[in-house]
Amino acid sequence: MVSIQVQGVTFKKISAVIFDKDGTLENSENLLRNLAQKRSRLIDAQIPGVGDPLLMAFGVEGDRLDPAGLMAVGSRRENEIAAAAYIAETGRGWLESLEIAGRAFDEADQYFKDAPPSPLFAGSLEVLKFLAEVGLKLAILSAASQRAVEAFVERYQLGDYVQVQMGVDEGLSKPDPALYCQACKNLDVQPSNTLMVGDAAVDMEMAKQAGAAGCIGISWKPQSAVNLYRADVIITQLDEIQVLQTTDDSE
Repeated sequence: MVSIQVQGVTFKKISAVIFDKDGTLENSENLLRNLAQKRSRLIDAQIPGVGDPLLMAFGVEGDRLDPAGLMAVGSRRENEIAAAAYIAETGRGWLESLEIAGRAFDEADQYFKDAPPSPLFAGSLEVLKFLAEVGLKLAILSAASQRAVEAFVERYQLGDYVQVQMGVDEGLSKPDPALYCQACKNLDVQPSNTLMVGDAAVDMEMAKQAGAAGCIGISWKPQSAVNLYRADVIITQLDEIQVLQTTDDSE
């Protein structure tokens, strides 16, 4: 175990760090915003008038993606259900609404399947490598699909540093603490010996409810830090996470 210090705040007896992906390690804002806009346009083409309200529901306003909005923090399934709810307001049945939303989402995915991958935030690879080298176990716990998380790890060759890769397809979703506890179980660590690093309130809430030792909010754009009120400390660069010392497990 190690002690970790962030801006004067010390977290002791830490054996693992769990990272969010989108907005934390991966600068996926442009892709998520473009995907939301495409989904909205496809649905609006079938049901005129739904597109703009859908964009607001997704958390997209102009060229800005709300880091606390549904597109940024919700799973694909949660976004589909939200879209279907707006469709259902036009008088469609619920099953038909879900089908329309699902088809639009699938078509949007196909449109972006060959899009350039979102880049890593500066320093992400170096920080993951450093934390792994001092003996910490690392996990990625994302609201993205399991396939997307695994593709991200493979694309940037993070497999040597990240032991657990978890996405959300069906079932549990953030901020359910059971999701965090499952990640800890997969890492073979106790939540009380872990830190959560994320860019959204759902990351902080999930980890705190699960009993994590601490929550580190990352805000690459300082003006977006308002959604990190539950964080123990807020950073603007991942390299602000400093390892102080190795500690004896029995201490």
